[in-house]
Amino acid sequence: MITSKQRAYLRGLANTLDPILHVGKDGLNDNLLKQADDALTARELIKGTVLQNCPISAREALDEIAAAVGAEPVQTVGKRFVLYRANPDEPEIVLPE
Repeated sequence: MITSKQRAYLRGLANTLDPILHVGKDGLNDNLLKQADDALTARELIKGTVLQNCPISAREALDEIAAAVGAEPVQTVGKRFVLYRANPDEPEIVLPE
């Protein structure tokens, strides 16, 4: 579990990121979850977006993806969301205490 201070730090880092995960009309499927898992392993912090024709909200997408891939939900703003999961082998992001 990450603290509010760590969450704020991650939100700051996420400001410069472009969304790489796009949840569309199919909602959440195995392919999308695999994409999220691979991206988190490679980058630790990813931003996603929920498209207009998606049947679920950004908050629902964030919570479900986080639960499925073992990540921490960082934030959701409008149609965008941010996820974090530390890489157990080679962590790149050092969280403040």
